[in-house]
Amino acid sequence: MGLLDRLSGLLGLKKKEVHVLCLGLDNSGKTTIINKLKPSNAQSQDIVPTIGFSIEKFKSSSLSFTVFDMSGQGRYRNLWEHYYKEGQAIIFVIDSSDRLRMVVAKEELDTLLNHPDIKHRRIPILFFANKMDLRDAVTSVKVSQLLCLENIKDKPWHICASDAISDPGCEDMKR
Repeated sequence: MGLLDRLSGLLGLKKKEVHVLCLGLDNSGKTTIINKLKPSNAQSQDIVPTIGFSIEKFKSSSLSFTVFDMSGQGRYRNLWEHYYKEGQAIIFVIDSSDRLRMVVAKEELDTLLNHPDIKHRRIPILFFANKMDLRDAVTSVKVSQLLCLENIKDKPWHICASDAISDPGCEDMKR
């Protein structure tokens, strides 16, 4: 089973075409994670910070993905909500080494989960506790505790530890 098929299984996706929102604070690794999810022949060698948003389209053997890579800079976060209605799944990326901004990530997650276009939908969420290779990184279990993920009872969710650059979290999904 390929990485994208495994991802769709984790997210509980059944449709042929899926719109995924990739959210998280700036510098958390969203674009790098998306790049690693794409087929190897479609991956970019140069990753630059996303300004505003970008749209990536790619396919697995059974699904066609449209991923909205949303900038995590403070001045762009209010744009996220304009894409909530179209989103069928969410990837939320957290910099697990940035303890100071973990509170901000939690606030943004809470705002997302309480938005009227998300609150009453059973939209699946995949959390990437990214940058696990860094010395100050906290475990995915600790990230889960800091973000109070156990309180999410009305949406299917999964958290995985990752290092988007060398790919061990994403590699685990390929099996």
